Amino acid sequence: MSRLFDAYVMVDWSASSTPKTGKDSIWIGVNKKDARFRPTFEAHNPATRAAAMATLREVLADLRRRGERVLVGFDFPLGYPRGTAAKLGLKDADWSGMWKFLADNVVDKPTNVNNRFAVANKANRLMTDAARPFWGCPAKDAQTWLSPTKPEHGPDLPPVLRAAEAATAGKGKAGAKSVWQIFGNGTVGSQAIVGIPAVRALHVEMAGKAKVWPFETGWKTLKRDDVEGLDALFVEIYPALGDVRPETGEIVDRAQVRALCEHFLRLDEAGKLGEAFGPPKGVDEAEVAIIESEEGWILGA
Repeated sequence: MSRLFDAYVMVDWSASSTPKTGKDSIWIGVNKKDARFRPTFEAHNPATRAAAMATLREVLADLRRRGERVLVGFDFPLGYPRGTAAKLGLKDADWSGMWKFLADNVVDKPTNVNNRFAVANKANRLMTDAARPFWGCPAKDAQTWLSPTKPEHGPDLPPVLRAAEAATAGKGKAGAKSVWQIFGNGTVGSQAIVGIPAVRALHVEMAGKAKVWPFETGWKTLKRDDVEGLDALFVEIYPALGDVRPETGEIVDRAQVRALCEHFLRLDEAGKLGEAFGPPKGVDEAEVAIIESEEGWILGA
């Protein structure tokens, strides 16, 4: 049975404001065929997001030259809870509107210095004119519309969690965290703020040869015809869903991207990966429409 993909690239992102390697930094895992067409793994640990983008561009360009289609996973939300774009007053009240909003507002320098707290502050001003729903920052970064402490969320706001995050409850400690929290251990809010513009840049550069699941593919089982003609498919991943067993001396972050590459390769070889792109049983059409247009989903959730 032919696989959907020839290579698998899994990215463990970071919103660090300073260059960093090792634990809790950016790791890029690449599983591709060697000269004898056997799967082989390599890992990259760039110190900055700029260096990570350069590595990703190099890896993707090499795979394109080889004529190999790649599944690219990012470990942060690619969408926001339903109603976020509308609450911000964006012209395009969907995932693409959110992506453009972040790309237009985020400043991320080659040194890793970034304005993610200022972007959250602006988003709160536009949504509520109060320090919510985004929250969390060092005391020195507190602003008029951004507080270090958790505010009351309120029914006037988009949900605390997306449906995908709710589906991970009980997995990976307490499950995936809310995108509204942008500071603290295990949070993903800041990674999304600085990460989405990076994915958007790659998407634009690949000019129709890359798609984002499920926004551009539909939330459905994917067959080979659905990915034919693509160089890459970008997806959201959650490392805690995998069976991570670090090898002796291996940093957990490296083990996570390796395990995910191997996991999706095994599914693909068994002809079962396509099913993972579809919704759980019993999901109604209205929910499918929300996932496809705004919230997105975690591959494997």
